[in-house]
Amino acid sequence: MARPSDTKIRIQATARELFLEQGVQNTSLKQISDRLGITKPALYYHFSSREELVRSILQPVVAELEAFVAGREPGEGRRLLEDYFDLIWHYREEIAMVLHAPTVLVELDLVDRMWLWRKELTTLLLGPAPSDAARIRATVAFGGMSDCVVEHADLPRDVVKAAAVDAALAALGPLGRTDP
Repeated sequence: MARPSDTKIRIQATARELFLEQGVQNTSLKQISDRLGITKPALYYHFSSREELVRSILQPVVAELEAFVAGREPGEGRRLLEDYFDLIWHYREEIAMVLHAPTVLVELDLVDRMWLWRKELTTLLLGPAPSDAARIRATVAFGGMSDCVVEHADLPRDVVKAAAVDAALAALGPLGRTDP
């Protein structure tokens, strides 16, 4: 696989900063090129549109989430939640970007994939036929952890992880206490 150029990486980093500062929809390619001190055509050489640029920033998140779900065994409870936390903490800026501009999920056709990942994570955690109450608790567990990595990104990772995983396990109720 070809390695991205330094310019491409710089464009993505600058775009990520601007997207977090002012939102995806409020950031133009001109603003990105101005901040970088490059011409707009130079930016277009690497990314033909804002959508393509956003997709390139989110692609590693998508790939890692898919690999994460595919590489897990059912019944890993606490370990699954801890590893999931580590993954989403690593991508907290990208998650914040999407939370501030949820239309990005629609534009990049990620809504269905996102729900599928959540369903697969729930199945890994609870098995193939969980009760409605268990599925609701899993939604609170995974959703709460995702919110924590964004809302508390200014705190030390280990502090947030311990509290978020414990809260997720508490939300799961007796199901969350089956692992050592």
